[in-house]
Formats: sequence, structure tokens, C-alpha cells
Amino acid sequence: MSSSTDRGRRLLPLLPTNHPLGRQAVTCEFRCGNACAHEAPNTTQNAYFGDVVKEVVSRRGMLKAGAVVAVAGAGALALSGSAAAAPVNVDVDLDLGAGRDPGGLNFEPVQPNTLDEIVTPKDFQQNVVIRWGDPVLPDAPKFDFDNQTPEAQAKQFGFNNDFCGLVPVPGYHDSWLMVSNHEYTSESFMFKDWAADKVTEKHAKIAWAAHGLSIVMVDRDPRTGKLFVCPDDMEKYNRRITLTTPFEVRGPAAGSKYLKTSADPTGKVVLGTQNNCSGGVTPWGTILSGEENFNQYFANGGQVTDPDTKAKFARYGITGGATTRKWEKFDKRFDLLQEPNEANRFGWIVEIDPLDPKSTPVKHTALGRFKHEGANVIVAKDGRVVAYMGDDERFDYMYKFVTDERYMKGNSKRAREHNKRLLDKGTLYVAKFTGDSPAAEITGDGTLPKDGEFDGSGEWIALAHNDKSFVPGFTAEEVYVFTRLAADKMGATKMDRPEDVEPSLHNRRIYAALTNNTDRGKAGKEGPTEINPRNGNKHGHVLEIEERRSDNTATTFSWKLLLLCGDPKDPGTYFGGFDKSQVSPISCPDNVAFDSHGNLWISTDGNALGSNDGLFAVPVAGKRRGQVKQFLTVPRGAETCGPVITEDFVLVSVQHPGEIDGASANNPLSHWPDGGASQPRPAVAAVWRKDRRKICD
Repeated sequence: MSSSTDRGRRLLPLLPTNHPLGRQAVTCEFRCGNACAHEAPNTTQNAYFGDVVKEVVSRRGMLKAGAVVAVAGAGALALSGSAAAAPVNVDVDLDLGAGRDPGGLNFEPVQPNTLDEIVTPKDFQQNVVIRWGDPVLPDAPKFDFDNQTPEAQAKQFGFNNDFCGLVPVPGYHDSWLMVSNHEYTSESFMFKDWAADKVTEKHAKIAWAAHGLSIVMVDRDPRTGKLFVCPDDMEKYNRRITLTTPFEVRGPAAGSKYLKTSADPTGKVVLGTQNNCSGGVTPWGTILSGEENFNQYFANGGQVTDPDTKAKFARYGITGGATTRKWEKFDKRFDLLQEPNEANRFGWIVEIDPLDPKSTPVKHTALGRFKHEGANVIVAKDGRVVAYMGDDERFDYMYKFVTDERYMKGNSKRAREHNKRLLDKGTLYVAKFTGDSPAAEITGDGTLPKDGEFDGSGEWIALAHNDKSFVPGFTAEEVYVFTRLAADKMGATKMDRPEDVEPSLHNRRIYAALTNNTDRGKAGKEGPTEINPRNGNKHGHVLEIEERRSDNTATTFSWKLLLLCGDPKDPGTYFGGFDKSQVSPISCPDNVAFDSHGNLWISTDGNALGSNDGLFAVPVAGKRRGQVKQFLTVPRGAETCGPVITEDFVLVSVQHPGEIDGASANNPLSHWPDGGASQPRPAVAAVWRKDRRKICD
């Protein structure tokens, strides 16, 4: 048991890393192909709109305070236990005083730590729901680390689960279909004695099966509160989607010449999905999942001789020769000298219907192709559906998509089939932001401008509507397949790694996690702007947007920064104007979600303050707006993904536990979740109150 008040636990030393951020170098190698070690792919010279505007119009006051209601987010993970952790290198002790927190965040904050376990507040319990290698399909064999096979992995829970979403099961009480993304494989932690020059076909095929998504039916024990996979119901809905599962390509770029390969001359069928990061649950009960760092899986992009193709590859970070995993040795589709269009078939939003296990998953071209963190939707006041998306790269952009047709209410077969086609047609936009302060007041160190906050206005710039392009020199299919280049052309605002972008279902504002960008302000790089106000931004920030008249289909908006993350003692941090002596330190926001009181929950990735990553909650309205409180920390070397916040429990995905430089399957430096001398295993965990009260009481 691990809680924030058990003071007997021994802290492990700080995690050593040569990476400029808190993430370990080994994680960078396997998850994103060492993206931060290379030049950012965006080399355009887009002027920040706030620097060229002649007359500044203050938008202060446009972001009205108000309650927010929960969006059932994503992400799952937990362990049972409770043990307190003393501060690491951030010396913060919250004294919130007696009495109940207004707005539903009545828990004692967890302190920063480096324990090899999940640490929760003292009044909470936890359990592991499912871990890498656990059965998903009824005939799955028991996991055997030393004797893995592709056939077994295709029936077991995949590796490095990220997004987690819950879909209620019709006719069942306290049962859900839990859908988990499997973002990437870390081969040196999956196989003993693995080396890049000794990759076998078996290694590759196990990894292909460990990617994709898992769908499992879970129940909640009414006596204990634990969540568990239902072994008796595995045949009904459980499913594995892997890198060999056929996907239907839909939308305006389906059949494009840029998507055709020798294996698929139609350009309408793609095998598999990969590097699936975050995602969202739709009102019609499907899952949207974002294909993110797909570039690292394709070899020899830098050896392509056609200059136009080579330039397009470079804009997506496809510039090298052989890959780390060497999949190109076993399937020519991963060799761009043989199949130059194969990379164009990844980088999309995919849609999965967990309620129909025989359905074919879809890749939606209308939502554009880039390094999708995920997509989250809201039904606008006029019934159209709006999806918000971030391109997780330094100096890349934020997007939204507005459907042509309107959402049909109800769960009838007719309504579901109609709604499942909504994302096929609509308008794709990219964001341009304007600050309302003079450029001279944006000093690059986080100092607030004279008006007391970083805020301004913005607009959504249309890129394409179905078969019509709004980008000079681009056809519609080029806009969708090469969305980054189209957005460059339209002068979109460069952001500091926009990851999860989610609308609140109650106040209709949009909240975006900007994780970090240590390149901002470097020689030859864009300097500070009011929307990204810190040079060398290693801790990231959280953005709040309100669209005109709270209409999610509007093309203009106002914005402000809710948080400038980091050590509260650093004068360059900002917590919504709240007293910084009464907040938890937070670094590298990644995913966001909402609870039933409208509080924002934030998971982190790559904590640059030296302690383990965690899950945090913060009110977005009222007198405690900006008071960040840490709810849990994950084991050492792990990332906090998701999360899912319900009234009764929280789910988090513990991704890459023990992924620490110098560690490997031969030398594990974490033994979570099974303890002893076991290998670390990514997992989903649940957390709930011991007294079974609501999470946000």
C-alpha cells in the first residue's frame, strides 16, 4: 500500500538523465525516435501574429468564470497500497487548513517522490486492472516473459498502454468496455539480450502484435470497489487490434494517389495502426485514437532521391536510414525506398467501435495527417460535432474539425450508423493566436505582462472543406495528406508541443496541454510569444480557450494561460493567479480530463523537476482557480497516461515503468507492479476511496 502519509518508505535516488528534459534517453529512443535530439521539422518562418498586429485590443474579461462538468477522459492504471513519500528536490508542503475543499477536491496532496510504486492520498485504495501480457481473448495463454510468441501476444494485453476510455455495456450495471492504446514497444525491456544489430523476425512480429489497441470488458466489485477484467465475458466484446488488422480509409483523401501501395492499389485499406497515443470517447460510443510518432518506424526516408517526396518526409521527421527496430528487414512496407507511400498511411485519427467486435476500424482522412496526440469531440449547439486536436511536435500546431452533418440522438442502430459517418465530411481548421500585450512585455522568463496575465484572441483558419482546398497551391487531398505543410502555408501559430486538447462539456471551453519546448528562443528558433511565453520551456503550460459566444463552430475565440508549470518557487511560474505557496509543483502536462465538478485533471510526462510523474487536479473557476493539487504519482521511470475520472474511481495508465537509462530486461530497475525480482510491466490501475464515497466529495 502506498499513501502520502506513510512516512516509513525509503526514497530511491533521483533518476539520472542526460536528456534536456526529465524523460530518460531510452524512452526517447523507443517512443519518438529521439525527436528532441533532431532539429524540429517545422523550419518555416511564420510570424507570430501578436508581433505584427498594429493595434492591440484587450480581450480581458472575455473568459468568464463558470463551472465545468466532466468529460469522461482517458487513461488507466493503479496499484494497491499506500505509502508516503517525502519531497524530492521540490520543497513544498501544502497546508490547506481545516475543512472541506470547495468544488470537490477534498484530498491531501501527494508529495513529490521517486518511489517504485503508485502513491495515493491516505484515504484511497488501488488495484491493477490489467497488465502487459494478461489475457484479452479467452484462449490467450498465460504470459511467459522468457517464451513470448507473436501468436500469444496477439491475444494478450499489448505493451505501453497510453489512452484509456470507458464505454458502458448495454444491459449491464457497473460494467464497461475498457479500450487501451498501446503506443509503442520498448524492445530492450521486452526481450533479454535484445540489441539493434541482433533483431529477429520473431522480435518484430511480437512487437507488431504488441502495438494497436486492447478492448476488454471490466466490472466493478460492489463489495471491495476493485475493477477487474470479466473472464466469463471475454468472448462477447474482447478484442485485440494490432499492426496487421485491416483498417478502412474514409473521407476525402481515401483512394488518393499518395496512399496507394503495391499491396493496396486502391489506397483504401491499411494494415494496422501504430504509435497510438491519446484519444477520446464519442457521444455515440466509439473510440477516437491518435497515431502520433509514426515517422520512427519507416526506414530510408533520407535516402529517397525525389526532392518533393524527400521534403515532405522531412516535414514529418522522416529523415534517417535504418530504424532502431529494423522492421524493414522483415516487411518491405517499412522501407520507403520500396514503398514510399506507406508512411502516408499513418498519422491519422482512427475510430474503433468497441460495441461491435466484428466492425472494421476506420482511418479518418478528413481530420488531417500529423502527429496526432488524440482527438476529443463535443456536440455544438446546432448539433454539429466538433473535434479538437494537437500536433505533438515542437513548433507545431493546434487544429479543429467541424462536421457538415448533425449528431443524431439516441442509441438506435440507425442513429449509431449515422453518427459513425459524421467525421467523413466537414471543415478542417488550424489555429492562429494573437497576444494582447506589446511584444516588449513578453520577456521570455515567465514575467507577466502589465495586464497581469498571458491572454489574447485568435482565429481558426480554414484549410479544406471536403474536396475544396483553401490553401493556395494545394489540392484538397494534399491538404489532408500533408496537413503540416498546408498549415505552414496559412501562417498557423507555432506552439510548444500541443498534446491533449479537450473541450469541457459544461462550459464549452477548450483546455490544451502544451508539454514543453526547450528549443524556444534558441539561435535561429522562434522566441517567446504571449501564447508560448518562456524561452527554453522545459516545464510546459496549460491553455484555456473560449470560442465566440461559447459556440464551438465559431471561427474566433479568446484565450488565456491557466498554468505556467514548474516549481512554484520559480518566479517564472503561474497558477491562474492563485497563491503559489499553496500549490503542488507540476511539470510537463500531457493529458487532461474533467471531473463531475468541472475541475481539470492533468497527467504529466517527463517531469523535469526530478520526481516521478503524476496526476493532478485543479479548479478552473471560483476562488481556488489555479490551485494545483497532486492526486497520485506513478512508479519510477513511468509516465502517467490517461486519465479517466469518474465519480466512483479514477483510472490511470502506467506507461513504461522502469524505463530508466542503464536499465533493461537483463537489469530491471523497477519491479512494478508484481514486486520481488519481476520484470516491470505497463498496466492500467484503478484508484478509489476506502470509504467508498465519491472521488470528488
